[in-house]
Amino acid sequence: MKISLIQMNSQPDRRANLRQAQALMLKAVKEEVPDLIVLPEHFDWSGGTPAEKLAAADYMPGGAAYRMAQEFACRHGLWLHAGSMLERVPGENRIYNTTVVFDPDGREVGRYRKIHLFDIVAPDGKAYRESATVAPGHDLLVYEAGGFRIGAAICYDLRFSRLFDQLAENKVDLVILPAAFTMQTGKDHWEVLCRARAIEFQVYFAACGQWGSYLAAGGEARQCFGNSLVCDPWGQVIARASDGTTIATARLDSQRINDVRRLIPMARHRQQFPNATSRAGLAETPGPTAQHLAVENSACDELCSTCRSKTDLPASF
Repeated sequence: MKISLIQMNSQPDRRANLRQAQALMLKAVKEEVPDLIVLPEHFDWSGGTPAEKLAAADYMPGGAAYRMAQEFACRHGLWLHAGSMLERVPGENRIYNTTVVFDPDGREVGRYRKIHLFDIVAPDGKAYRESATVAPGHDLLVYEAGGFRIGAAICYDLRFSRLFDQLAENKVDLVILPAAFTMQTGKDHWEVLCRARAIEFQVYFAACGQWGSYLAAGGEARQCFGNSLVCDPWGQVIARASDGTTIATARLDSQRINDVRRLIPMARHRQQFPNATSRAGLAETPGPTAQHLAVENSACDELCSTCRSKTDLPASF
């Protein structure tokens, strides 16, 4: 299967964003002939004030972004993993950050609403509070296309390995992650996390990002990292976007997945972790429970002091 990632620079201007998305997708169709196209997070709207963001949300099915994506998939006979759109839901004060997937006939095959919301302070002191306008989703999305089982995630979800563990339980071969990673976090964490997810779950990992600056509330410019990429199940980057609005394309081979899983049969070796039992002198020390393992480090890849206190591993492990 051939997959093309569309790296955009979306603004608080839906009409311009949809023109940009269509132009890049048409370029991909003509030059790359992909079976599946991926758009980034917030391809339809990025930035603006909270009030503008809420007003821009559309009911689904319907709305300009939904119709454009649906019609494009049908017209060109391809799968379209439509990044994320602002979804309005009747009776709710907040909106959803929602991926919609269309098949080559333009039929909606599923939606994924972003689960982990980006409420952080970046190293440059800029605060992000996605939950002020966006409600969290609760359900996973897995669908089949081109002989692959595909799992969906969005941006900040990347940091939470339990989500990907659940996708692995559903036997996915490919994870698609539309994103708008900040420049501050992306330069240090983006590639590391994408490659780690590919390695630890032995899947292809396609991460499609926003690039460049956009205008937030009060006219403040904020910067997205870009660097859209595809990793193979061995963790090698097999396609990467350059700076700018552009396209990154990779061909995925199911045999590569089989070969990696045969060499290192992690699915067969993976263990469940019940609550740790108390040991003498450690009755008050919490063990690495499932709740503890939900922190953003990758299943405690680098053991924290709490986990290490329950093992016989040296501190330098």
